[in-house]
Amino acid sequence: MTSTFHSLETSRRSLFTQTSALNTTGHNIANANTPGFTRQRVNMSASKPMEAYGMTHSTVPGQLGTGVEVTSVVRIRESFLDEQYRNENKGLGSWNVQFDTLDKLQTIINEPSDTGISSLVNSFYKAWSDLSKDPENITGRKIVKETTLALTDALNHTSKQLSDLNADLTNSIELNTSKINSILSSVSDLNRQITRIEGSGSDNANDLRDQRDLLVDQLSGLVNIQVTELPDGYQINMGNTTLVSGDTQTALTSQVLQDAYASGDLNSGEVYGTFLSRDKYVADYQKQLDSFANTLVNGEFQVTLPAGSVLPAGTVLNGVTYNDPNRTLATDLTVTIQGINGLHKLGYSINDGQPIAGGDFFSTTDGGPVTAANITLSQAIVNNPSLIATSLRTTGTTPNEQVVKGNNGLAILMSDLKDTKFNFGDNLTSPVTVDDYFKAIVGQVGVQANEAKRQADNAQVLTNQVDEKRQSVSGVSLDEEMSNLIMFQHAYSAAARVMTTFDEMLDKLINGTGTVGR
Repeated sequence: MTSTFHSLETSRRSLFTQTSALNTTGHNIANANTPGFTRQRVNMSASKPMEAYGMTHSTVPGQLGTGVEVTSVVRIRESFLDEQYRNENKGLGSWNVQFDTLDKLQTIINEPSDTGISSLVNSFYKAWSDLSKDPENITGRKIVKETTLALTDALNHTSKQLSDLNADLTNSIELNTSKINSILSSVSDLNRQITRIEGSGSDNANDLRDQRDLLVDQLSGLVNIQVTELPDGYQINMGNTTLVSGDTQTALTSQVLQDAYASGDLNSGEVYGTFLSRDKYVADYQKQLDSFANTLVNGEFQVTLPAGSVLPAGTVLNGVTYNDPNRTLATDLTVTIQGINGLHKLGYSINDGQPIAGGDFFSTTDGGPVTAANITLSQAIVNNPSLIATSLRTTGTTPNEQVVKGNNGLAILMSDLKDTKFNFGDNLTSPVTVDDYFKAIVGQVGVQANEAKRQADNAQVLTNQVDEKRQSVSGVSLDEEMSNLIMFQHAYSAAARVMTTFDEMLDKLINGTGTVGR
């Protein structure tokens, strides 16, 4: 026969189970806005039934149900969507950094504008053109001096901005290295805690698993990772480099990441995008800007010297050395010149004594090879603009030779350089004008920035799509939780009513049986 108190135990189990479900629902509602939280569900099953009691063998058909019990509290999460999210997130991190860097490069280059390098180059040529109209005018020479200083200052400033951007990216790598190490340390610690809690096989460390997955999501935006769940926790690899295995962490340095970038183990994520931006984009534009500055000073180009020009003694052109009495050109001569410095040396500056051949027009602040960082106007010209060479002719012979001050031959050749094609090297198949070369730099950064933005936008859309799918599975729906709350509340109330009913029955049995006739 059935135990008198059997139903009380059945009701008690139901009360405890529904209480657990209510507590879990409340936990879900409380964390509806917690980043990384995964909704949890109480799995219930009928507790083990038993055979009806009897002296030898029960004659009651069937078995006695013993109620309900909690078998587990689980997270509602799909690992496949997690993997998809992390794969998309690493691409998003990489393209965001690349676009941010290229956007800054566009700001640094600042073209097209009225104050950019291109505008200053045009002002430089215009100053020479104006000077050619009145080569003896000291004001025109000072304007050439000031426009040249403005151009070199702009190149110096732009180069410094590129160097600063390079340093910022290097600093970002250092900061992200520290961030990665902190995440890896936390993941290894969580691996240890989760393994300890779940070691008995009866408990699921759901909230700790949520914390670990949130950290791994953040890590996926920094570097490309592969996550494998092992008995002792997550194993996280970056290519062939193991970052975490169980409670063991590999401490990273910026050099380790640099080597991983070089070997291909690091091929996506924010850190990869930072290395790529620094070593490809910034370095490439710094190189092109240095080439631009050096070509202005030393780059080869062809120019035609007009007949009647008197070359300074000792001048070597096309392999021919010009000395008295063969310094005067009988016909036009097309020659290859080594930059503006080379052309300036063919002319003469204003001088009341013997002719002074033009010296170097440009120089460097540190005496080293010409770069955008160190190019400047010759200090001699800064101190004395009269040393700017404008004439190609002299009169008389040594020692009575005099400069033809009103001659503007060199000034005209300088102003004509606007349309002259220089040999920039840089794997260019043919010479181009200075203006065209700089326009190519501007166009290149514009195209690269647009492509990076397009890729970043696409990566953001894909990442959002996967995250929305993941949230539709794992996220907390307050409407659904409220429905569950009502369902579990009714179940609890019904179980309590069952217990009350049997309590009343037992009261009648215990206190009312055998009282007839008293």
